[in-house]
Amino acid sequence: MNANVEQTLMSKIRALSPQQMAEVEDFVEFLTAKARKRGAFDRLMAIAPALEAAGATPVGEAEIAAEIDAARAERRARQAASISKGSGADRS
Repeated sequence: MNANVEQTLMSKIRALSPQQMAEVEDFVEFLTAKARKRGAFDRLMAIAPALEAAGATPVGEAEIAAEIDAARAERRARQAASISKGSGADRS
């Protein structure tokens, strides 16, 4: 990023209210997560031909949905455990 652009952006951010800064932080986290997901998808697509050549069985939508649900449940359980220990606060 150009130093002038960065300086201008930081100046604008400093002028925001605390609530607006929290919104900016949430948006930046959203963009970061979006980039991570896109990177993971790109890596998966890069190995798809090798998986097919190796005879790997394609995974159906129901199996994918079940994996996502399990991962989300695990994440919620970790967050709940963290909150119950008092080591984290929900910022949403």
